Amino acid sequence: MALRFTPYRNRLMNKKTIPQDTIAALGGVGFTLLLTWLIWAMAPLLKDVPHLADSGASWYWWQLPERTTMGIFSAWFFYGLHQLTMWGLIFYAQRRQLQYGHTLHNVNWWALGLNAFFCLLHIAQTHIWYDGLAQHVSIWSALVSVAIMLIWVLLMETPRRGLFFGKKPPISKSIIRAAKKYHGYYFSWAIIYTFWYHPTEATWGHLLGFSYIFVLLLQGSLFFTRFHLNRQWTLLLEMWVIVHGTIVALESPHNIWGMFFFGFLGIFIITQMHGLNFTTVQKWVFTLLYLAGASVVAIQRGPLFYTELPRIALIDYCGVFILAGILWVIAKFAPVETPSNAKD
Repeated sequence: MALRFTPYRNRLMNKKTIPQDTIAALGGVGFTLLLTWLIWAMAPLLKDVPHLADSGASWYWWQLPERTTMGIFSAWFFYGLHQLTMWGLIFYAQRRQLQYGHTLHNVNWWALGLNAFFCLLHIAQTHIWYDGLAQHVSIWSALVSVAIMLIWVLLMETPRRGLFFGKKPPISKSIIRAAKKYHGYYFSWAIIYTFWYHPTEATWGHLLGFSYIFVLLLQGSLFFTRFHLNRQWTLLLEMWVIVHGTIVALESPHNIWGMFFFGFLGIFIITQMHGLNFTTVQKWVFTLLYLAGASVVAIQRGPLFYTELPRIALIDYCGVFILAGILWVIAKFAPVETPSNAKD
């Protein structure tokens, strides 16, 4: 009787199973879609919230005309609790010297659960007290924090894909080790700070922004897993800003969507596409399509549009070397090592 089931048993044993970290990531993406839908579905409840008139590019419209005690307390207290909790988990994981693998560590489950809890808490906080951190800090602080995070990724990835068309700048290994050692703390701050800055409104810019934050929180929760290092996934997270930045710019009256769309897409052409196994022909196709699209927009808006194209890239690439200098100083005072199995 046992012999009759042997071929079937062998097929089961040879069948490839989906790794646990991949299952967690797919489930997490589904949950982020649910959270985004929840924000959208509950948005009509916020339609009567009063706002002050827009006063310019530095003004954040989605805040109450007057501060309330509970609005201020709830935003800052819950933000602080969320932030310190995630920093504590990162510190714990690094002290335990966890190894990269496909199986989730206990700290991953804690991170996933706590991030899910704080996401739901912020939605509830918005509908009860509305205000986020915007009542006290500039919108530029939230924008710059995320911009530095993207610059940090460019720096960390230079050993693998280079910085300029596959060419690697002379950045020392100690700087890269420092970038990898401390990136979790900075990324956690940038993401959670930006998350609690905004009330959970449902404009297209807000919805795309919150969905971006949700998947970044998911990525952070999967630290010390192989999926955290999946290059297709991390490139998708980097390029998400193209859609989000362009949509936000389209909602703005300043007509600068092209600067964001072609600026971030230019970084893909110069740097990001060289980290995957694209052929030379494919890279040329991407480049020619980019140049053709930019030329069409330039014809419509005039040659001055070409002055907008390099702005995003210039800021980011200058930022890479500034950040490298800062991390060089840090590495001098606090030498670090990267787990050997964290490499591709």
